[in-house]
Amino acid sequence: MLDRQHLAILREVDRLGSVTAAADRLNLTQSAVSHTMRKFEDRHRVAVWQKEGRGLRLTQAGRYLLALAQRVLPQIEHAETVLADFAAGQRGALRVGMECHPCQQWLMRVVSPYLAAWPDVDLDLRSGFRFGGIAALLGHEIDLLITPDPLDLPGITYRAVFDYELVLAVPQGHAIGAVAAPADLTREVLITYPVEPARLDIFTRFLVPGNCLPLRHRTVETTEMMLHLVAAGRGVSAVPDWLLHEAGRGLPIRAARIGPGLAKSIHLGTRRGEDATDYIAGFLGLAAQVQPAAE
Repeated sequence: MLDRQHLAILREVDRLGSVTAAADRLNLTQSAVSHTMRKFEDRHRVAVWQKEGRGLRLTQAGRYLLALAQRVLPQIEHAETVLADFAAGQRGALRVGMECHPCQQWLMRVVSPYLAAWPDVDLDLRSGFRFGGIAALLGHEIDLLITPDPLDLPGITYRAVFDYELVLAVPQGHAIGAVAAPADLTREVLITYPVEPARLDIFTRFLVPGNCLPLRHRTVETTEMMLHLVAAGRGVSAVPDWLLHEAGRGLPIRAARIGPGLAKSIHLGTRRGEDATDYIAGFLGLAAQVQPAAE
């Protein structure tokens, strides 16, 4: 019989790298974990892992069960959290994830009125995460995804909340004029958030179609640092027009249009049907009313 404990053991061994560490995390002894998994393997007549040097290597069956654990356990854990909230008199829990690095300031203007309007909902924000947002939404790790790059997949509903244009932030007096061409960036250090180029519009929609690459690509974690580097003449950066207006105020930087313009929208994604849940619908409604500061 397959139960939650078997899946939890597999997940923790994969996360932590050893049976000993997994046993500590699960408040079990190492012998108890080993006995549990041996009994499971005997019952199903299949091995889930094999020794490889001083470590363990998952078998094909083990990899299948680990994938199952990664899908199922977050859903069970979330269900337990929701039930505990109901038992405590709360309405539920809303976990929001962001694939939009520069959206923090805008999101905070949504969070404040939401917390006031829904005092019985537990709100959790996961920003700057490295996991795939779509996979996290479908895997019930989050309940709502903020993304500028929605993927049309079964089971997910999106709502666009505001439009913007991606522009090139350059220092005042820079040689790049009002409109940047792909070749202009071949002489520039391009500063971006730590996202792979395949997911950056400045590459996929501008540089690659123009058969050009920047002189160098540098990544920076925060918007403030990025814009200060641009102001100091250390490079140029593709940022939302509203963010340049908000975060770049007072800095000697300006915007150059990227070719004919890179239009974008911020979308909120939910699992299909859950957008009608009252406290999720409440968040969607508030988000649609909050726009970035106008220039």
